[in-house]
Amino acid sequence: MAIVIFVLVLWYGGLFFQSFFLHRYAAHQVFTMSKTMERITFVLTWVFQGSSYLSAYGYGVMHRMHHAYTDTENDPHSPSHDANLFAMMWRTKNIYQDINKQRIEIDQRFTKNVPQWKAFDAFASSRFSRILWISLYILFFAFFTTSPWQWSLLPVTFLMAPIHGVIINWFGHIYGYVNYKMKNTSKNLFRFDFLMMGEGYHNNHHKFASRANFGVKWYEIDITYLIIRLLNAFGFIQLKQIEVKS
Repeated sequence: MAIVIFVLVLWYGGLFFQSFFLHRYAAHQVFTMSKTMERITFVLTWVFQGSSYLSAYGYGVMHRMHHAYTDTENDPHSPSHDANLFAMMWRTKNIYQDINKQRIEIDQRFTKNVPQWKAFDAFASSRFSRILWISLYILFFAFFTTSPWQWSLLPVTFLMAPIHGVIINWFGHIYGYVNYKMKNTSKNLFRFDFLMMGEGYHNNHHKFASRANFGVKWYEIDITYLIIRLLNAFGFIQLKQIEVKS
């Protein structure tokens, strides 16, 4: 039981900071926060993403490119131009690393105001940091595993952030339903997105990219947005626009 709870905490904790910080803040800037709060969120993202930590800068720039070039050859991740999900993951990894290491020229519109903490990113993305987290995960499993099948969950803890990315960037462009017909393949994965905390409303998000609330229909409850509203109410962040479901 401890193993399942541990994996769920990592799943939803890592997913929240990917959605809240990397996606809605770094890429789309639907709310603002103080520099101190930003630094705290950098650290919390590292804590919950662990061995699969993603930098806000690399993610933010790449995601803006995804919106600008959706389903074209310039899209960093698209089922329309990658043979399979593993090919897409590999290409995404290479583009992400090229952005972070400044090996490719990036249009200024993709980098404007994207948060960056170079010293912390260098540490959190280092081999030392990733091996440290992997070692801690293995130790936790060694102490708390009660059944052999639980070991099958260990690789998930290593690759949590890429798994989250694949669910949205691969499956979210192949399966699901659409509320808006668009010139791309984005789809909503679930009527109620219990698995991805609102990220699964991908078609809605492509239609309204700057909207903090990814849900549109009454049943499309965006759990991350509800938490954002709570953080806004307590003054930790400042939402640029309070949205009401239509």
